[in-house]
Amino acid sequence: MSASIGSHTFRSLRTRNARRFFIGLTISNVGAWIQSTAMGLLVYRLTGKATDVGITLLAQFLPMLLLGVWAGALADRVDKRKMAIVTQSVMGVQAIVIGVLELAGLVELWVVFAAAFVLGVAGALDNPARRGYVVELVEPADIPNVLALNTAVMTGSRIFGPALAAGLIGPLGAGWLFILNGLTFLAILWPMITADESDLHRSPPAAWGGRPVREALVFVASNPRLRTMFVVFTLVGTFAFNYGVSLLKIADQRFGDMELFGWLLALTSVGSLLGSLYSAGRPSIGMRYFFGSIVLLGVSGIAVSWSPNIWVAYLMGLPLGAGGAALISAMNGISQLESPPHMRGRILALGAVAFLGTTPIGAPITGWVADTVSAEWSLAYGSVTALVCAAAGIVVHRRNVGRPAAIEAAAIEAAAVEAAAVER
Repeated sequence: MSASIGSHTFRSLRTRNARRFFIGLTISNVGAWIQSTAMGLLVYRLTGKATDVGITLLAQFLPMLLLGVWAGALADRVDKRKMAIVTQSVMGVQAIVIGVLELAGLVELWVVFAAAFVLGVAGALDNPARRGYVVELVEPADIPNVLALNTAVMTGSRIFGPALAAGLIGPLGAGWLFILNGLTFLAILWPMITADESDLHRSPPAAWGGRPVREALVFVASNPRLRTMFVVFTLVGTFAFNYGVSLLKIADQRFGDMELFGWLLALTSVGSLLGSLYSAGRPSIGMRYFFGSIVLLGVSGIAVSWSPNIWVAYLMGLPLGAGGAALISAMNGISQLESPPHMRGRILALGAVAFLGTTPIGAPITGWVADTVSAEWSLAYGSVTALVCAAAGIVVHRRNVGRPAAIEAAAIEAAAVEAAAVER
C-alpha cells in the first residue's frame, strides 16, 4: 500500500527529463534560500529594522507585480526552456556579482536594494518560463502532480537553505554565501540545456499580437471558480506569507536571538515539504482542499505568533508550512486544469503575481507592524486576514456552485468571444 502511495506521489519522475530537472532545481533552490536568508540577516545587521528587510523584499518582488503577467504572455509565445535558461543564467551571475562586492567591502544598503531589484526582474521573467517548462515535462493528466512536486522542491529547499545560511554566515560571511548560490545555478542549467526535446509535451505557442494580458484576465473573470480563487489567493498572498520579515522579528524580539530565524524558517519548510508531497499524492484537488489549507495556514500562524517558547514555535511551524504549501499546490493545480494549453503561461504568471508580486505591498506593511505594533502581530495580522478571506471565499463559492449551468456557460462563451475579438 505504501509503495503504491509513493509511486503515485512521484509519478511525474518517471521520465529522465523530469528526474534530472528536479534534482537540479532542488540544489539550485537550496542555494537561493541560502542567499535569501543571508541577505535578510545582512540588512537586519546593517540597520536593525524589519522595515528595511521589507523594503529589500519590495525591491525584489516589485518587478513581479509590474512585469509578471507580461512575462507570462511572453512565455506563452516563445520556447519556455530557452527562456528559462537565459533567466536562470542572469540570476546566477547576479548572485556572484553581489558576493564579490560584499567580499570587497563595497556593499551598502542601496547596493542590496539594487541587487534585489535585478534579481526581481530576472525572477519575474523566469517564473512563468520555468514553471511552464515544468508542465511540459509530463503528460497533461500529470500536471497537478508535477506542479505539486515543483512546490515541494521550491518550499522544501527552505529546510536546508536557511539552516545552512544561519550556520555558515558567521564563519564565512554573506559574500561567500552569495557566491555559493551563484554556483548552484549550474545544477539546474545543465539538465535544461541537455534535455531530450523529443520527450517534451510542448504547449502550442500563442499567436503574436492582440492583447494577451487582457485575454487572460477576461478568462479568469468569466470563470466563477477561478475568479474566487484568484481574489482570495491574492489577499492571502499579500498579507500572510511575509515570513522573511515576521519570523525574523519574532526570532529576535520574542525569543531573543535573530540567528533562530534560519531554524524557524527551516522547520516551517519541513511542513511545506510535507504539505506539498501530500498534495502530490492526492488523485484530485478541489475547492474544499483549497479553503481547508487556508484555514490551517491561518490558525497555525496565530499559534506561532504567541508560542511560549522556541520549541513550540518550531512545532507550530510545521502546520504553518503545510497549509501554505497545500494552498499553493491547490491554486496551481486547479487553475492549470481549467486553463487552455496556449494560456497556461499567463495563468501561471497571474498566480505568481498574486502570490509573489504582492510582496511589495505586504512586506513593508508587515515590517511596519513588526516595528511599531509588535513582532507577534506582524505574523498574526496576516493569519487573521487569511481566515476572514477563507470564510468569505467559501460563501461566494457556494453561491457560484448554485448558479444555473446555463448562466455559467453563457459567461464563459461571452469570455471566449471577447478573447477572440481581442486577438483580432
